[in-house]
Amino acid sequence: MSIRLTSSAPSPSLPSRRELQEVPHPSLSFFPSRRSFTRCQAKKKDNTSFTDRILDYIEGGPKLRRWYGAPDLLPKDGSGKEAQEDDSSDGEEIRDAVLVTDGESEMGQMVILLLIVKRVRIKALVKDKRAALDAFGTYVEPMAGDANEKSFLKKALKGVNSIVYTEHDGFLSKVKDWRGIEHIVMLSQLAVYRGSTGLQAMINGSLKKIAERDEELVISSGIPYTIIRTGSLQSTPGGQQGFSFEEGVAEKERMSKEDAARICTEALGTVPRKGLIVEVANGEEQVPDWKAWFEEQLKIAEQQQ
Repeated sequence: MSIRLTSSAPSPSLPSRRELQEVPHPSLSFFPSRRSFTRCQAKKKDNTSFTDRILDYIEGGPKLRRWYGAPDLLPKDGSGKEAQEDDSSDGEEIRDAVLVTDGESEMGQMVILLLIVKRVRIKALVKDKRAALDAFGTYVEPMAGDANEKSFLKKALKGVNSIVYTEHDGFLSKVKDWRGIEHIVMLSQLAVYRGSTGLQAMINGSLKKIAERDEELVISSGIPYTIIRTGSLQSTPGGQQGFSFEEGVAEKERMSKEDAARICTEALGTVPRKGLIVEVANGEEQVPDWKAWFEEQLKIAEQQQ
Protein backbone atom coordinates (compact mmCIF):
# COMPACT_ATOMS: atom_id res chain seq x y z
CA MET A 1 0.00 0.00 0.00
CA SER A 2 1.37 3.38 -0.99
CA ILE A 3 0.15 6.11 1.33
CA ARG A 4 1.95 9.29 2.24
CA LEU A 5 0.93 11.89 4.80
CA THR A 6 2.64 15.13 3.86
CA SER A 7 3.74 17.77 6.28
CA SER A 8 2.97 20.85 4.17
CA ALA A 9 0.53 23.21 5.14
CA PRO A 10 -44.59 9.07 -5.20
CA SER A 11 -44.03 6.96 -8.10
CA PRO A 12 -43.78 3.18 -7.57
CA SER A 13 -40.23 3.25 -8.90
CA LEU A 14 -39.14 6.32 -6.97
CA PRO A 15 -36.13 5.39 -4.79
CA SER A 16 -36.59 5.74 -1.06
CA ARG A 17 -34.40 7.77 1.29
CA ARG A 18 -32.97 4.51 2.58
CA GLU A 19 -31.96 3.57 -0.97
CA LEU A 20 -30.18 6.90 -1.29
CA GLN A 21 -28.10 6.15 1.77
CA GLU A 22 -27.41 2.49 1.01
CA VAL A 23 -26.77 2.52 -2.73
CA PRO A 24 -23.62 0.38 -3.23
CA HIS A 25 -22.26 1.93 -6.43
CA PRO A 26 -24.41 3.58 -9.06
CA SER A 27 -23.60 2.75 -12.66
CA LEU A 28 -23.17 5.84 -14.78
CA SER A 29 -24.04 5.67 -18.48
CA PHE A 30 -22.81 8.43 -20.75
CA PHE A 31 -23.07 9.29 -24.41
CA PRO A 32 -21.68 12.28 -26.36
CA SER A 33 -23.92 15.26 -27.02
CA ARG A 34 -23.68 18.11 -29.47
CA ARG A 35 -23.11 20.64 -26.70
CA SER A 36 -20.02 18.96 -25.21
CA PHE A 37 -22.11 17.74 -22.28
CA THR A 38 -22.88 14.11 -21.68
CA ARG A 39 -26.17 13.04 -20.19
CA CYS A 40 -27.33 9.91 -18.50
CA GLN A 41 -29.63 7.79 -20.58
CA ALA A 42 -31.82 5.26 -18.83
CA LYS A 43 -31.73 1.74 -20.17
CA LYS A 44 -34.73 -0.55 -20.41
CA LYS A 45 -36.93 -0.31 -17.38
CA ASP A 46 -35.81 -3.57 -15.80
CA ASN A 47 -32.11 -2.69 -16.18
CA THR A 48 -32.22 0.95 -15.13
CA SER A 49 -29.38 1.82 -12.77
CA PHE A 50 -29.90 3.68 -9.53
CA THR A 51 -28.36 6.91 -10.82
CA ASP A 52 -30.37 6.71 -14.06
CA ARG A 53 -33.55 6.44 -11.97
CA ILE A 54 -32.57 9.53 -10.00
CA LEU A 55 -31.81 11.51 -13.13
CA ASP A 56 -35.01 10.36 -14.83
CA TYR A 57 -36.80 12.28 -12.06
CA ILE A 58 -34.62 15.40 -12.04
CA GLU A 59 -37.29 17.34 -13.90
CA GLY A 60 -40.16 15.55 -12.21
CA GLY A 61 -41.74 18.70 -10.80
CA PRO A 62 -41.89 20.61 -7.50
CA LYS A 63 -43.07 17.64 -5.45
CA LEU A 64 -39.99 15.58 -6.31
CA ARG A 65 -37.67 18.54 -5.90
CA ARG A 66 -38.95 19.11 -2.37
CA TRP A 67 -38.59 15.40 -1.59
CA TYR A 68 -35.05 15.24 -2.95
CA GLY A 69 -33.90 18.52 -1.50
CA ALA A 70 -33.29 20.38 -4.75
CA PRO A 71 -33.67 24.18 -4.87
CA ASP A 72 -36.64 25.90 -6.42
CA LEU A 73 -36.65 26.27 -10.18
CA LEU A 74 -34.46 29.08 -11.50
CA PRO A 75 -34.61 30.90 -14.83
CA LYS A 76 -33.03 28.78 -17.57
CA ASP A 77 -30.00 31.05 -17.72
CA GLY A 78 -29.39 30.72 -13.99
CA SER A 79 -29.56 34.51 -13.52
CA GLY A 80 -31.81 34.30 -10.49
CA LYS A 81 -29.22 32.54 -8.36
CA GLU A 82 -26.42 34.88 -9.40
CA ALA A 83 -28.50 37.95 -8.64
CA GLN A 84 -29.27 36.48 -5.25
CA GLU A 85 -25.57 35.93 -4.57
CA ASP A 86 -24.58 39.39 -5.80
CA ASP A 87 -27.16 41.04 -3.55
CA SER A 88 -26.14 39.05 -0.51
CA SER A 89 -24.49 40.84 2.37
CA ASP A 90 -20.80 40.60 3.15
CA GLY A 91 -21.57 39.17 6.57
CA GLU A 92 -20.78 35.65 7.70
CA GLU A 93 -20.75 33.43 4.62
CA ILE A 94 -22.23 29.95 4.60
CA ARG A 95 -19.78 27.59 2.93
CA ASP A 96 -21.45 24.28 2.15
CA ALA A 97 -20.77 23.78 -1.57
CA VAL A 98 -18.39 21.54 -3.48
CA LEU A 99 -16.79 23.09 -6.56
CA VAL A 100 -16.07 20.71 -9.46
CA THR A 101 -13.44 22.49 -11.52
CA ASP A 102 -14.30 20.95 -14.91
CA GLY A 103 -18.01 20.33 -15.16
CA GLU A 104 -17.85 19.63 -18.88
CA SER A 105 -15.31 16.79 -18.80
CA GLU A 106 -16.45 13.18 -18.58
CA MET A 107 -14.76 12.75 -15.19
CA GLY A 108 -16.20 16.01 -13.90
CA GLN A 109 -19.72 15.00 -14.86
CA MET A 110 -19.34 11.59 -13.24
CA VAL A 111 -18.32 13.32 -10.01
CA ILE A 112 -21.27 15.69 -10.31
CA LEU A 113 -23.77 12.84 -10.70
CA LEU A 114 -22.40 11.06 -7.64
CA LEU A 115 -22.58 14.29 -5.62
CA ILE A 116 -26.20 14.76 -6.73
CA VAL A 117 -27.01 11.34 -5.27
CA LYS A 118 -25.32 12.43 -2.04
CA ARG A 119 -27.53 15.54 -1.98
CA VAL A 120 -24.53 17.86 -1.91
CA ARG A 121 -24.71 21.48 -3.00
CA ILE A 122 -22.66 21.61 -6.21
CA LYS A 123 -20.99 24.39 -8.15
CA ALA A 124 -19.24 23.58 -11.43
CA LEU A 125 -16.99 25.49 -13.78
CA VAL A 126 -18.36 25.27 -17.33
CA LYS A 127 -18.08 27.07 -20.64
CA ASP A 128 -21.74 26.72 -21.60
CA LYS A 129 -24.02 27.57 -18.70
CA ARG A 130 -27.23 26.88 -20.62
CA ALA A 131 -26.03 23.40 -21.61
CA ALA A 132 -25.15 22.69 -17.97
CA LEU A 133 -28.63 23.71 -16.84
CA ASP A 134 -30.17 21.54 -19.55
CA ALA A 135 -28.05 18.60 -18.41
CA PHE A 136 -28.37 18.89 -14.63
CA GLY A 137 -31.28 21.23 -13.97
CA THR A 138 -31.17 23.06 -10.65
CA TYR A 139 -29.04 20.42 -8.97
CA VAL A 140 -25.89 22.23 -10.08
CA GLU A 141 -24.90 25.91 -10.00
CA PRO A 142 -22.93 26.32 -13.24
CA MET A 143 -20.26 29.01 -13.30
CA ALA A 144 -19.10 30.32 -16.66
CA GLY A 145 -16.46 33.00 -17.02
CA ASP A 146 -12.78 33.84 -17.29
CA ALA A 147 -10.77 32.18 -14.52
CA ASN A 148 -8.08 34.81 -15.05
CA GLU A 149 -10.44 37.46 -13.70
CA LYS A 150 -10.35 37.97 -9.95
CA SER A 151 -14.06 38.87 -9.83
CA PHE A 152 -15.05 35.59 -11.50
CA LEU A 153 -12.83 33.53 -9.20
CA LYS A 154 -14.40 35.22 -6.19
CA LYS A 155 -17.88 34.41 -7.49
CA ALA A 156 -16.95 30.82 -8.35
CA LEU A 157 -15.48 30.17 -4.89
CA LYS A 158 -18.28 31.93 -3.02
CA GLY A 159 -19.92 29.47 -0.60
CA VAL A 160 -17.40 26.73 -1.46
CA ASN A 161 -15.71 24.70 1.26
CA SER A 162 -14.31 21.85 -0.86
CA ILE A 163 -12.86 21.54 -4.36
CA VAL A 164 -12.76 18.44 -6.54
CA TYR A 165 -10.10 18.83 -9.23
CA THR A 166 -10.56 16.18 -11.91
CA GLU A 167 -8.53 17.58 -14.83
CA HIS A 168 -5.03 19.03 -15.02
CA ASP A 169 -6.43 22.18 -16.64
CA GLY A 170 -4.48 24.89 -14.81
CA PHE A 171 -7.37 26.24 -12.74
CA LEU A 172 -5.59 25.88 -9.41
CA SER A 173 -2.68 28.02 -10.58
CA LYS A 174 -5.10 30.93 -10.97
CA VAL A 175 -6.41 30.79 -7.38
CA LYS A 176 -4.56 33.24 -5.15
CA ASP A 177 -6.97 33.44 -2.22
CA TRP A 178 -7.73 30.10 -0.55
CA ARG A 179 -9.62 31.55 2.41
CA GLY A 180 -12.67 29.48 3.32
CA ILE A 181 -11.54 26.37 1.44
CA GLU A 182 -11.26 23.44 3.83
CA HIS A 183 -10.40 20.50 1.56
CA ILE A 184 -9.05 19.88 -1.93
CA VAL A 185 -9.51 16.49 -3.58
CA MET A 186 -7.35 16.00 -6.67
CA LEU A 187 -7.60 13.19 -9.20
CA SER A 188 -4.05 12.80 -10.54
CA GLN A 189 -2.55 10.82 -13.40
CA LEU A 190 1.00 11.72 -12.39
CA ALA A 191 1.93 8.12 -11.59
CA VAL A 192 0.81 7.05 -15.07
CA TYR A 193 2.89 9.74 -16.75
CA ARG A 194 5.94 8.90 -14.63
CA GLY A 195 5.58 5.23 -15.50
CA SER A 196 5.50 5.86 -19.25
CA THR A 197 8.39 4.57 -21.34
CA GLY A 198 9.64 5.03 -24.88
CA LEU A 199 7.46 7.00 -27.27
CA GLN A 200 4.65 7.20 -24.72
CA ALA A 201 7.01 8.93 -22.29
CA MET A 202 7.74 11.57 -24.93
CA ILE A 203 4.04 12.07 -25.60
CA ASN A 204 3.28 12.37 -21.88
CA GLY A 205 6.24 14.63 -21.13
CA SER A 206 4.27 17.89 -21.07
CA LEU A 207 1.34 16.26 -19.26
CA LYS A 208 3.74 15.03 -16.60
CA LYS A 209 5.05 18.55 -16.01
CA ILE A 210 1.51 19.92 -15.69
CA ALA A 211 0.51 17.17 -13.26
CA GLU A 212 3.63 17.78 -11.17
CA ARG A 213 2.87 21.50 -11.11
CA ASP A 214 -0.73 20.90 -10.02
CA GLU A 215 0.27 18.56 -7.21
CA GLU A 216 2.91 21.01 -6.00
CA LEU A 217 0.34 23.81 -5.99
CA VAL A 218 -2.06 21.76 -3.88
CA ILE A 219 0.65 20.67 -1.46
CA SER A 220 1.96 24.21 -0.99
CA SER A 221 -1.50 25.79 -0.68
CA GLY A 222 -1.72 25.11 3.03
CA ILE A 223 -5.20 23.62 2.53
CA PRO A 224 -5.88 20.04 3.71
CA TYR A 225 -5.83 17.88 0.60
CA THR A 226 -6.29 14.36 -0.67
CA ILE A 227 -4.47 13.45 -3.88
CA ILE A 228 -5.80 10.31 -5.57
CA ARG A 229 -3.16 8.96 -7.95
CA THR A 230 -4.98 6.44 -10.10
CA GLY A 231 -3.92 3.93 -12.68
CA SER A 232 -4.56 4.65 -16.36
CA LEU A 233 -8.21 5.74 -16.59
CA GLN A 234 -10.48 3.51 -18.65
CA SER A 235 -14.05 3.89 -19.92
CA THR A 236 -15.22 0.68 -18.26
CA PRO A 237 -18.19 0.15 -15.91
CA GLY A 238 -17.55 0.90 -12.26
CA GLY A 239 -18.39 -1.34 -9.34
CA GLN A 240 -17.36 -4.48 -11.23
CA GLN A 241 -13.92 -4.90 -9.66
CA GLY A 242 -12.19 -4.30 -6.37
CA PHE A 243 -9.11 -2.16 -5.79
CA SER A 244 -5.38 -2.41 -5.32
CA PHE A 245 -3.43 0.05 -3.17
CA GLU A 246 0.02 -1.51 -3.49
CA GLU A 247 3.01 0.77 -3.95
CA GLY A 248 3.60 1.55 -7.62
CA VAL A 249 0.27 0.07 -8.74
CA ALA A 250 -0.89 3.31 -10.37
CA GLU A 251 2.09 3.31 -12.74
CA LYS A 252 1.33 -0.12 -14.15
CA GLU A 253 -2.37 -0.91 -13.78
CA ARG A 254 -5.70 0.49 -14.97
CA MET A 255 -8.66 2.16 -13.30
CA SER A 256 -12.31 2.52 -14.23
CA LYS A 257 -13.28 6.18 -14.59
CA GLU A 258 -16.48 5.50 -12.67
CA ASP A 259 -14.55 3.96 -9.78
CA ALA A 260 -12.12 6.90 -9.80
CA ALA A 261 -15.02 9.35 -9.62
CA ARG A 262 -16.49 7.35 -6.75
CA ILE A 263 -13.25 7.52 -4.75
CA CYS A 264 -13.01 11.29 -5.28
CA THR A 265 -16.51 11.87 -3.92
CA GLU A 266 -15.91 9.50 -1.00
CA ALA A 267 -12.65 11.26 -0.14
CA LEU A 268 -14.64 14.43 0.59
CA GLY A 269 -15.99 12.73 3.72
CA THR A 270 -12.59 12.55 5.43
CA VAL A 271 -10.52 15.71 5.73
CA PRO A 272 -6.83 15.17 6.58
CA ARG A 273 -5.16 17.48 9.08
CA LYS A 274 -2.55 18.31 6.42
CA GLY A 275 -2.44 16.11 3.37
CA LEU A 276 -2.79 12.55 2.12
CA ILE A 277 -1.60 10.94 -1.12
CA VAL A 278 -2.84 7.49 -2.14
CA GLU A 279 -2.22 5.27 -5.14
CA VAL A 280 -5.02 3.09 -6.45
CA ALA A 281 -5.97 0.92 -9.42
CA ASN A 282 -8.58 -1.75 -9.93
CA GLY A 283 -7.75 -5.03 -8.24
CA GLU A 284 -9.15 -7.57 -5.79
CA GLU A 285 -9.55 -5.68 -2.50
CA GLN A 286 -13.10 -4.71 -1.55
CA VAL A 287 -13.84 -1.47 0.31
CA PRO A 288 -17.31 -1.63 1.92
CA ASP A 289 -16.89 1.62 3.87
CA TRP A 290 -14.80 4.35 2.25
CA LYS A 291 -15.01 6.74 5.19
CA ALA A 292 -13.60 4.09 7.52
CA TRP A 293 -10.98 3.21 4.90
CA PHE A 294 -9.74 6.79 4.57
CA GLU A 295 -9.66 7.25 8.33
CA GLU A 296 -7.59 4.09 8.67
CA GLN A 297 -5.12 5.28 6.02
CA LEU A 298 -4.63 8.54 7.90
CA LYS A 299 -3.82 6.60 11.08
CA ILE A 300 -1.36 4.32 9.24
CA ALA A 301 0.35 7.26 7.57
CA GLU A 302 0.76 9.05 10.90
CA GLN A 303 2.34 5.96 12.42
CA GLN A 304 4.76 5.66 9.52
CA GLN A 305 6.10 9.18 10.05
